[in-house]
Amino acid sequence: MTGLIVFMVMLLGLTQVLNLYTLNWLFKQFSVYLGIAFIIIFQPEIRRALAELGRQNVFSSSALKKSLIENIVQAVSQLSEGKIGALVAIEREIGTRPIQETGVRIDSVVTPELLSSIFFPRTPLHDGGVIISGNRIVAAGCVFPLTQNDDISRSLGTRHRAALGITDETDALVVVVSEETGNISLAYRGSLTRGLDEERLARMLTSILSRGKSGKATAEPLEENLEEEVDL
Repeated sequence: MTGLIVFMVMLLGLTQVLNLYTLNWLFKQFSVYLGIAFIIIFQPEIRRALAELGRQNVFSSSALKKSLIENIVQAVSQLSEGKIGALVAIEREIGTRPIQETGVRIDSVVTPELLSSIFFPRTPLHDGGVIISGNRIVAAGCVFPLTQNDDISRSLGTRHRAALGITDETDALVVVVSEETGNISLAYRGSLTRGLDEERLARMLTSILSRGKSGKATAEPLEENLEEEVDL
């Protein structure tokens, strides 16, 4: 089949050079039918090629997700070292538009520098939360709902209660940095894991964000760290 296609191309070129217009026209008409036949005959191979292209998109998405996690972890680490409070929500399947509307709309790629500057003390947006959707910061200075759970530790301040509040209502992941201690926490589905280091935070974010839409839980459980912490 491939040889026939090459032969047809050569004939088309030859008849064009020799000004054999009638033959050239006939060969062009035949090539249309040849193309249709090619698609029919090689349909399985074409389908596999398209499927492979789809897999490449998945890898690209995974690369973007890895980059997103690395940028968040880097920013959180810098904020933790400086004991600068932060509240970063990563939107998943359940939308957060009503909460986004309480803050300032932003449309920017996530970078450690931008995240750090948003939470820098005395900047206009530092008191609220940031919402990330996909690989972009979509809003900052947002007011998250406070959790109504009365069973949580009284040592938790407003920032941690806000992180738990949004995870009570959505499936978002929320990273919290304590302004008082610099400790890093992760809220998910109404639970809070505290006292995280960079490695463990990255591992947990990767595990949860890698789940499919209907995938089973595979991340390490988010068990509450009983270490006392005060976050005003």
